[in-house]
Amino acid sequence: METRLIAFVGVAALLTISPGPDMALVLRNALAHGQRAVFPTAAGVGTGCLIWGAASSLGVSALLSASAQLYDALKLAGAAYLIVLGVLALRVAWHHRVGSPATSEQAPLSRGGAYRQGLFTNLLNPKVGVFYATFLPQFIAPGQPVFATSMLLASIHVALGLIWLTAYGYGASRLGDVLRTGRVRQVLEAASGVVLIAFGLRLLTDRG
Repeated sequence: METRLIAFVGVAALLTISPGPDMALVLRNALAHGQRAVFPTAAGVGTGCLIWGAASSLGVSALLSASAQLYDALKLAGAAYLIVLGVLALRVAWHHRVGSPATSEQAPLSRGGAYRQGLFTNLLNPKVGVFYATFLPQFIAPGQPVFATSMLLASIHVALGLIWLTAYGYGASRLGDVLRTGRVRQVLEAASGVVLIAFGLRLLTDRG
């Protein structure tokens, strides 16, 4: 188990720092809403990973990978969600540019709202479910309890993700504080919206 666990931690750490929709969402919320939105967003992402880990051990993720209709339905929902978040970010950046007094300041995002954004961004991405279904079993030795070991591995992945996303998000929010009234801040916010839309389109065109 020790060798498998060490290998898993190494691979999971590399996957954690790879750019993806979760990082784009944390960046967007960090720039738009500051540090208070960072950890709840990361926690929502982590909860989604735990749910996918449990689904993997129960065979739900395998069902997802086997059913083209289910995969496509979840893919469409996830892509639409990311695109909507991206469009909202672009809308705010645009109003900052034109200086509209009514809409240039965003309504505060509650911690619950940030958590739900992170959760749904993760849960509505079928690639995460398929990944867990194919990735976790490689690190479960014969004879080990599947559910308990899957949850242990998923928890390690979540812990790494929380550390990375929180540190990354806090750094982005500090940068956002410095640039909060400048044009660079507006460009960064618009860029985060473009990235979210790009990930949504990428998910939409993914063939599984």
